[in-house]
Amino acid sequence: MTIDKKGQGTELEISVSGRLDTTTAPQLEAELKRSIDGVTALVFDFSELEYLSSAGLRVLLAAQKVMNKQGSMVIRHVNETIMEVFEITGFSEILTVE
Repeated sequence: MTIDKKGQGTELEISVSGRLDTTTAPQLEAELKRSIDGVTALVFDFSELEYLSSAGLRVLLAAQKVMNKQGSMVIRHVNETIMEVFEITGFSEILTVE
């Protein structure tokens, strides 16, 4: 998994590529903890994300809870496979997916 961050003011965009699973989820979680302070708009770009496991979903849910207090969170460029995971798990109702 590769994480690419772009920040501008209080907006942070995180592009995730590869696999977000049990092995890589702690890496994203640590990056979010370092970067999310003072952010009012968090955007995930999943255009290069190939796989998402329950460990990855847990990290996204934790980020959503933080951003509910601080501002907004959006997930963009989700492929069919990842969208299916969101729909089956009910996360499509919890997360803002564009």
